[in-house]
Amino acid sequence: MDYDYIFPVVKGIQAKREYYIAMIPLKVLPELFSEQDDGLIPEHRAQRKLNETRIPTISRYILDNRDSYVFSALAASIDGRFAFEPIADSMDTGILKISKKTRFLINDGQHRKAAILNAITEDPSLKEETISIVLYSDQGLKRSQQIFTDLNKNAVKTSNSISELYDSRDELAVVTKNVIWKIDFLNKYTDKEKDILGKYSSSLFTLNTFYTANKYIIGKNNAFVCEDFLLRFWMLVSEHMVQWRELRDGTRTKVDLRENYIATQNIVIQAFGRVGNYLYLDQADMEEHLKKIEMIDWCRKAKQWYMRAVGKRGRIIANKRAAMLIANIIKMATDIPLTPEEQYAEETLKEIVGE
Repeated sequence: MDYDYIFPVVKGIQAKREYYIAMIPLKVLPELFSEQDDGLIPEHRAQRKLNETRIPTISRYILDNRDSYVFSALAASIDGRFAFEPIADSMDTGILKISKKTRFLINDGQHRKAAILNAITEDPSLKEETISIVLYSDQGLKRSQQIFTDLNKNAVKTSNSISELYDSRDELAVVTKNVIWKIDFLNKYTDKEKDILGKYSSSLFTLNTFYTANKYIIGKNNAFVCEDFLLRFWMLVSEHMVQWRELRDGTRTKVDLRENYIATQNIVIQAFGRVGNYLYLDQADMEEHLKKIEMIDWCRKAKQWYMRAVGKRGRIIANKRAAMLIANIIKMATDIPLTPEEQYAEETLKEIVGE
């Protein structure tokens, strides 16, 4: 029997079934995966429908990082004739011969595959590079759907915080890490792996919280150029937030701070992002403004936070409007003018609370 595709592979066993790992040149991908089943209804497809909006982002990642991009293996089922021939005395390494009439069904990695093909159109030199593919013997649509489910439902998405902790390409992520590490209080109480903190967490903040606030502060400006500003800003906030200082000095407990004050809430950090943006753009005297936050009452039960930071049932409000309204309190306390939008938000709030 004649075979058209010949790939060096390593054979393995999972669930008593053979599978093969091959290094495939990227230029071969269009041939292997020429057929698409996006037009079929979900129950007749072996994959989810391709999300076209994801492809340019992944392609840009490849092209912007030609010397350092990395991809995990694709997974596919072989629907057709193939044969494995061991090399010499080895039972696990050999040649996988596949008929050209064979259909390859992607079980995992369809967006990576599509992005690679898209990137090749801009940089043809990619054709000579390779990607590993785990190949399974196809056992029908039901089995292919199950493989897709098994590969994806147990995958755990990394948190934003740990992605930012490890990301050396994102300038703002690098700067945010540097700023946190240089401020002892924030370094001690910032969780650098999780995005959501448990009730009894030893941390008070997440790295992603400060990353998001910093992004608002500097906008699209170069993060490295802004690092000194961000460091000074958060140092001043840490110094003049009374409850933070009391915790640092041992005169207040984390339990009391969490339960009775809003001073460590994510939405408050985002509000400070709005304040920081004004100070950054206006080049105002940060010390003169930020020392006045010592006068703010951060007690959860304080009247000023009702329907601004705390809802009718006592829960923290965590949306963009809340960030603006909390920032308004900080701005008014620190003699920073409100924008027309912020002033309108204040007037609307007065109508809601009946003032």
